[in-house]
Amino acid sequence: METFIAIVAILAGLIGIIGSVLPALPGPPLTWVGMLLLYFWGGTDGNGNTMSLTLLLVMLGVTVAVSIIDYVVPMYFTKATGGSKYASRGALSGLILGSFFIPPFGMILGSFLGAFLMELYYARKNSSDALKSAFGSFLGFIIGTGLKIIACCVMMYCIVVYI
Repeated sequence: METFIAIVAILAGLIGIIGSVLPALPGPPLTWVGMLLLYFWGGTDGNGNTMSLTLLLVMLGVTVAVSIIDYVVPMYFTKATGGSKYASRGALSGLILGSFFIPPFGMILGSFLGAFLMELYYARKNSSDALKSAFGSFLGFIIGTGLKIIACCVMMYCIVVYI
């Protein structure tokens, strides 16, 4: 049973890291579930110490914060660079469509192109303003995704330590 729990915890961590990039999977929550399994299973580090509740709760806080930030940061950067709600919607649509074509590069390019095209077509902005909005949306996506990947990698490290 211990081996099974360890395998499931590692899989949750790995799928969580992948989910940090793919929009269909909740990356940080999945990785945190891997930590939760080890907490209840009683995984220990190399010195025989069990995972503390404090570590588990801090990582839960990080998970919640990063998940919220991931939604707020792209909107903030889009608005800060003069983008409209159309840029945000276009970035999300492009991200989802791009995930089917050459992931993760299709997601990045799709997010950028989606914001750019929506600003051109629906917001009726000129190409330089649309490009600026698309860049803001792209930057927000990169920062949000980067924070999720960092959080998941830290939690994955904890999973590995406490197996």
